[in-house]
Formats: sequence, structure tokens, C-alpha cells
Amino acid sequence: MNASPTIFALSSGAPPAGVGVIRVSGPQARGALMALAGRIPPPRRASLAKLRDAEGAALDEGLVLWFPGPRTATGEDLAEFHCHGGRAVLAAVETALAALPGLRRAEPGEFTRRAFANGRIDLAEAEGLGDLLTAETELQRAAALANLGGALSRQVERWRERALVLSAEVEGVLDFSDEEDSAGLPECFTWNIATLSAEITAWLARPRSERLKDGFRVVLAGPPNAGKSTLFNALVDSEAAITSPIAGTTRDVIERAVAIGGAPFTFVDTAGLRTAEDGPGLDEIEAIGIDRARNALDSADLVLWLGPEGEGPEGAWEIAAQSDREAFVTKTSPQHTLSAATGEGIAALKSALVVMARNAMPKPGEAALNARQHQRLAEARDALETAGALRDPLLVAEELRLARLAFDRLIGRATTEDMLDTLFGRFCIGK
Repeated sequence: MNASPTIFALSSGAPPAGVGVIRVSGPQARGALMALAGRIPPPRRASLAKLRDAEGAALDEGLVLWFPGPRTATGEDLAEFHCHGGRAVLAAVETALAALPGLRRAEPGEFTRRAFANGRIDLAEAEGLGDLLTAETELQRAAALANLGGALSRQVERWRERALVLSAEVEGVLDFSDEEDSAGLPECFTWNIATLSAEITAWLARPRSERLKDGFRVVLAGPPNAGKSTLFNALVDSEAAITSPIAGTTRDVIERAVAIGGAPFTFVDTAGLRTAEDGPGLDEIEAIGIDRARNALDSADLVLWLGPEGEGPEGAWEIAAQSDREAFVTKTSPQHTLSAATGEGIAALKSALVVMARNAMPKPGEAALNARQHQRLAEARDALETAGALRDPLLVAEELRLARLAFDRLIGRATTEDMLDTLFGRFCIGK
């Protein structure tokens, strides 16, 4: 720890602000406090101090805090300067810190990386923190907070302990394998390993955290002039798409990410689906837009079909749109009848979409796996299933070792620098 350089950065929001918090972490944190504040306050107690640079010029008056390591956020000595949040004030304090020997500005995510390196958090918790910093909806916040709080890490530790018990049983058989009256694996061994594998399989079947980030993808589809763009604008609460009675007005895929009822959505407006036989010949641009519209249907979580009943893709919701028009003809069994122009039925559609999206996403407060975690957990499950199908204790022991290694990789006991660089590079400077 003493070999680590001392880092500092603004850890609060971008100035100007009411208060700006500059954090210092490392072996010279105490010296930085003494240099700028002239004294060390009692540990973990805010104290008012006048801050001065090396020449004694006044920088600001604010609160200072001292957190001696290792019981700190980073596992190192840590100091905080709570200054006035003007740009000039914060720049002056940072300049004074940069002039001190052994101090340098922090890189993105470096505070969190030190917390991981010093055992204050594990890798799954660090990923939860990264997700929390970028959360934009209530569901994203709740899932990220669950991972940051260690919900996934604790579950993985329990699975690892059970795999370790199974390994101990196998090692016991191997230790006495040369004796004539040696016993094989206990009868309950196969059942125990199958139970553990089934639990992990259930977790792998849960909705992934990427769904929370990307949003529930809803594609609006149908022929030209079916009301798709008007409905799209109503769902995203903006005039994002141009509306016109002229066929082929929408010529490309338009996407907007919004939150409704705390759930993230990506709504997609598409070009009207038609062929040259449906009317005037298609020009090249409209034909490209129609091809993109058909591709968008394949990536949809849900399609709102505004075309003739029964002609939409399988699983699509039948929408009877433009109910305000004199020539309106309803569908036999529409999921929703509405008019985006008058607002009729829009609230009911949004409510139904929220219910469906929530059912397809991790439950509030439930830990959710990201792609990396899902892969590691799948590796553990596959190793356990292989172990359960083997009879040679030596081979079983190797598969159980691979399962434990996958658990270790998931929470960061075994990892690579490249992966850590990618993860912590997502963080802002000062976190």
C-alpha cells in the first residue's frame, strides 16, 4: 500500500455546484490535509478549516475529513475536502494538491479499483457500482444496488462453499482409493451436485442486466399511413417522427429510449411495410427503409402491429389505431384500441407495456447477471453437470476444481488486468 501513489480528484458533480468534494487516497493523504488545512481533524468527523496553498495564500474555507486506513472506501488513508463548488475554487485546490510531492490526479475508476485491489469490494460489487452510476430508471437503480450490496457475491460464495464440500468428499475417496475396503462416493453425492447445478440453472434463466440497460424493445410496424409515427410520438412524448398522410414518409428506423413507470424502453418506429404490388413503385430509399423495418422486427421484444389483423408477426399485439377517424374499422380481437391524435387508449397501452416489460426484466431489488457473470456462472454449471455424469473420482475432482475457478473468476479472485482495465475504465474520474 505504501508504494502506491496518492491520488486525488473531484468526486462530486461537475461545477458549478453548491459544494464540491475533492477526495484524496493513498499514503500521502494525511500530509495533504496537513499541507492545505494546517491540521488533522479527528477521524471521521467533519471540521471547518481554512485551506491555503504552499505559499500561504487562501484558497477556500470548507469542511475537511480524515479517514485513516484500512477501514475506508478504498482501503487506504483517505481525506476529503468539501469546498465551495465554483470552478475557480476547485481548480485552485486541485492545483495546490498537484504541487505536493507524491500526489497525482486520479484516472477514471481508480478509487474503485483500489477498493477492489485492497479487498473492500469484490468484482461483482464493483460492476454493481458501475451500473448504479449509469442507472437512469428505478429498475436499473434497484438491480445495481442489489449487486453493489453484495447480493450476487453472497450467493456465489454459498455455491462455492457447497462445491468445496463436494470436493472434500471426492478427495476423501481418493485418499483411501488404494485400500481394499475403500468406499466410493456417497449415495447422496450425485443428488447434491444435481441440486446445486439446478439452482445455478435457475439463476441463468433469469432476465439479464443488459435488458435493463438496453430497455424493453418495442417495434411499431404496419403498412404506410397506419398511424405508426403518430403513436410513436405519443409513446415517447415528443415529435421525434415526422407525421404525414403521404405514404412512405418514414423511410428509416427511428429509435428513442424512454422510461415509463420506472421501466426502460426503446421504442422503434419503422417504415411502412409494402411491396411494389401494393401501389406506386418503391424508390430505392423507401425499399432500404422497408428492409430495415423487417430486420427491426427480428430484434423486437414486442411488436405493436397496426396493420390488417392477423398479418403481423407471431406474438405481436394487435393495435386498432386511429379510432378518431370517420373511416375507422376496428379489429375483431385487438389488444388495444386507441387514437394517438386524441390520446384515447394511450394510457392503457402504456400501463400494459410497463407490466410486460417488468415481467421480462429482473425484479426490483433482485441481483441480475451481466454477460460476463452469466458466462462464468454457465461455466460453473457446465462443470458441475459434467462432474455429476462421471464416475472416476479423479475426473470428478477436476471438474469441481473448474467449477470453483469459475466462481472465483465471477467475483474477482482470479481475473486479468485487461478485464479490470475495461471494467474500471467505464467509471468517471473521481470514482
